[in-house]
Amino acid sequence: MTKGRLTSLPVSSSALAGNRLGDRTERALWVYLPPSYDDSDARYPVLFVLTGFTGRGRMAVNDNPWSPGLDVRMDRLLAAGRCGPAILVFPDCFTRLGGSQYVNSLHNGAYEDHLIDELVPLVDDSLRTLGAGHRGVIGKSSGGFAALRLTMRHPDVFSALASHSGDVCFELCYAPDFPAVARGLAKAGSIDAFLTEFDAREKKSSEQIQVLNILAMAAAYSPTEAGFDLPFDLHDLTLREDVWTRWLAYDPLRMVDDPACQAALRACKLVFIDAGTRDQYNLDFGARRLVKRLTELGIEHVYEEFADDHFSLSYRYDESLPRLVTALSS
Repeated sequence: MTKGRLTSLPVSSSALAGNRLGDRTERALWVYLPPSYDDSDARYPVLFVLTGFTGRGRMAVNDNPWSPGLDVRMDRLLAAGRCGPAILVFPDCFTRLGGSQYVNSLHNGAYEDHLIDELVPLVDDSLRTLGAGHRGVIGKSSGGFAALRLTMRHPDVFSALASHSGDVCFELCYAPDFPAVARGLAKAGSIDAFLTEFDAREKKSSEQIQVLNILAMAAAYSPTEAGFDLPFDLHDLTLREDVWTRWLAYDPLRMVDDPACQAALRACKLVFIDAGTRDQYNLDFGARRLVKRLTELGIEHVYEEFADDHFSLSYRYDESLPRLVTALSS
């Protein structure tokens, strides 16, 4: 089987400079080039692949004999005649808190600007792409959330999307964790104490990741000049409506009621959404609410459910990649 190749482009980000987490601004942007790239002067559609929470770009192409990376998956799809050639791009938008949600934040840094204004032009300038109209975005979990949100906000940049188990309907996917987070922070003594303990512990517990996830969401959705606000009272879990409203403004389920977002989705060559029917974060129910709304609005989309939970879902890219590449090749 003829193989594509992985390469990386050096990135020095102005958008991330001065972020309060002290995260690095020098990063490597990993890229998959199809087998035919070096044998012709052809141009190719591009897919930006966004990893989920605690992930970063390079992880999408990790060598795993039981769950092949996306480079191996693309090679197999090409060899089987199931998919056309495309360039895959794997941004590194990891933060000390586990992830940026690919949004601009006073606390984390301007990750949306980093991706849209820095990485997209870098790829077009450095590689033989087909450019605007032939560029899509795909992701799982937090990456799926970003695929939806960024396409709605930047229809001039992305013309197709796939959201695999993307964060949708925040009251179902985030709010159920609020009690455990409050207890975890009470046990640690404070947010700063929790983060100090988390950083020092080489093996992170599932309970710690649960707390970190909500802290990361707060840093993305409700940052302040002094840090970030949680959407609930740590003592009695009273919902802080003003903060929660700020969170909901990022929810794709709410965003789709904006006429500008509707127009962006209508202009898409493909809107692909899926979810597992045993999703631990209730994202199957969130996806159903979203696709119901899309149907009501007359927005074309493809929706699939599959019998699985939230994790180890890279095999689902075998369903979305051929559809996206076909749509973006035209």
